[in-house]
Amino acid sequence: MTVRALKPTEIVQRLSALTGWQLTGDGADVAIEKTFRFDNYYKTMAFVNALAFIAHGMDHHPDLSVHYNRCVVRFSTHDVQGLSDNDFTAAARADALVG
Repeated sequence: MTVRALKPTEIVQRLSALTGWQLTGDGADVAIEKTFRFDNYYKTMAFVNALAFIAHGMDHHPDLSVHYNRCVVRFSTHDVQGLSDNDFTAAARADALVG
């Protein structure tokens, strides 16, 4: 399957369908990012491990910044130096974990 970079209009459309995700960076460093907040470290790590399982199955891995009661999740598609459908699908799946 060929992955392609989304056009700016497609990115805006896909981003509007997600809650709490923000566009960060530009050019080849563009990404979507969201901070997930939890009650404690245990719940944060449970989320991180579940997200890792999903990411492995998709073969699409986020950049994570893990803290005691939060995790910052950042998706981009390095192969296309931009954003692809995979980023938005993975973001929706991350949201579903806490839904």
